[in-house]
Amino acid sequence: MNFYPEFEVVRNDSRCIRCRVCERQCANEVHWFDADGKVMLSDESKCVNCQRCVTLCPTRALKIVKSDCRLRENANYSDQTIKEIYRQAETGGVLLSSMGNPNPLPVYWDKILINASQVTNPPIDPLREPMETRVFLGKKPDHITRNPDGSLDTTLSPQLSLSMPVMFSAMSYGSISYNAHASLARAATELGICYNTGEGGLHEDFYKYGKNTIVQVASGRFGVHKDYLEAGAAIEIKMGQGAKPGIGGHLPGTKAVGDVAKTRMIPEGSDAISPAPHHDIYSIEDLRQLVYSLKEATEYRLPVIVKVAAVHNIAAIASGIARSGADIIAIDGFRGGTGAAPTRIRDNVGIPIELALAAVDQRLRDEGIRNNVSIICGGSVRSAADVVKAIALGADACYIATAACLAMGCHLCRSCHTGKCNWGIATQRPDLVKRLNPDIGSQRLVNLMTAWRHEIKELMGGMGINSIESLRGNRLMLRGVGLTEKELQILGISHAGE
Repeated sequence: MNFYPEFEVVRNDSRCIRCRVCERQCANEVHWFDADGKVMLSDESKCVNCQRCVTLCPTRALKIVKSDCRLRENANYSDQTIKEIYRQAETGGVLLSSMGNPNPLPVYWDKILINASQVTNPPIDPLREPMETRVFLGKKPDHITRNPDGSLDTTLSPQLSLSMPVMFSAMSYGSISYNAHASLARAATELGICYNTGEGGLHEDFYKYGKNTIVQVASGRFGVHKDYLEAGAAIEIKMGQGAKPGIGGHLPGTKAVGDVAKTRMIPEGSDAISPAPHHDIYSIEDLRQLVYSLKEATEYRLPVIVKVAAVHNIAAIASGIARSGADIIAIDGFRGGTGAAPTRIRDNVGIPIELALAAVDQRLRDEGIRNNVSIICGGSVRSAADVVKAIALGADACYIATAACLAMGCHLCRSCHTGKCNWGIATQRPDLVKRLNPDIGSQRLVNLMTAWRHEIKELMGGMGINSIESLRGNRLMLRGVGLTEKELQILGISHAGE
C-alpha cells in the first residue's frame, strides 16, 4: 500500500545550480538529474531525513520538511500505528528500527536538578583549585588492612583506570564502520579512557589500542579467542542490551564482508546471529563459571564486566552479579541506541536507566556489597549534566554511544539497519565509509569529552565537591521536580524545596 512520503524535499530552483552534489551524496538515491528538462528531481519516498544533501548543498537550495499529510486523526490509532499495521499486513515481517526509543516517555534526567553550594559550604573554583575526575573501576576493599610489618596493604583487584568517568559504549565492527572504530579507539587513547569493541571482535589494526579497549564476549562468541581477550584492558560479558532486552543480536550477511567476516571468524556473507541467552549460562553459578574462566584465561590481570539491560528486577539481578566474581556491572537503559532492533522490543521493553541505577545502588548498599563491584550506567547519557546526575545516583562511570556517534557526524535519522549511513558510521559500503575521516572523527570526540570534563568540574565545583569519589552516591545533592512520591522514593532523592 502506497503512502504519501513521510518527508518532503523542498528545492529552491532559483538557487539550485544543478551541481548534482545531492545526487552523488545520497545513498538512498532520492535525487537525480533530468537531462531533458535540465532540472533536479526527487523521489521523496526514499528519504530518511539524514540531512546529508541539505548540509552539502553549496547554495542552500534544499531543505527537508516533515510532511503534514496524515491519515484521518485518531487518538487511539495514530498515523504511525496504522502504517505499521499496513506494512506488516503486506510483508508478514517483523518491523526493524535503529537507535534509541523515540517515544515521549519520561526522561528523568530532565526532572532532576543539581544542588549548588552558597555561603556555609562555599563552591570550589575549578580553574584555580584541583578537581579530581579520575576514577578506578573494580572491586574495592571495605576497610583498611595492614601487612605484618604494619605498613598499609595496597593490593587491589584489577582496576580499570579512567581520566574521567565516561567511556565509549559497545558498538561492534560490522554494525559500525572501520573508520568509526578507528575514531573511537584513537580518541579513547588520547583521552585516557576506554572504548568497547562490541560483540564483533577486534580488528587486527586496533590491537595497538589495547590499553584503552574493552573487549566484549557475547552469546555468539564472535571473534573471541585468547589473543583477543588478552589484548584488552577489561573484558565485558554481554548478557543484555538496553535497546533490546531479552533478545540477541543479528548482523545481516550483507554487512559481514571482508575484514568484518575475518574479524568475527565467520564465512563471508553469512548472517551473524547471537542467540538470546548464553547457552552455557542459566544461573548466577553458570555466570560465575564464565567470569572465572575469562579471569583464568587472562591470568587474573583484567577486570571482568557483566553488562545487563535495565529491567524490572534489575536490583536482584545486580545483587547476584555482584556475588558472581564480576568486578563491574554495566546497566543499559531502555533508551539505549542500537544498529537494529525489532521496533516492538525497542519501544516497549525495559525501564529507564535513572530508576534502574538508583535501585541497584541502593540494593547493593543495603546488602553491604556495594564495594564488591563498580557500576557503569548507559542508555541515553546525553551531556555532562547527565553524567553528574548519574554519579550522584550511584554510578562510578557512564557509557555513551549515541552521543559519540553524533559527535562523529550522525544525524540520528534512525536508518542504521539499512547499511546506507550517509555519514560513514553505520555502514560497510566503501564509498560511504570513506566519508568519515578518522582524524576528524577522533578529534571531534576528543573535543566533546574535553568540553564535558570542563563542565563536570564546573558542576562539581558549584556543588562544593572536588572529586568524583565524593560525588558518587551523594543523592543529597539532587532534587526532583514534577515527580511522584514513588518515583522520588526509588530515586532516593527529595523534591525541590525540601
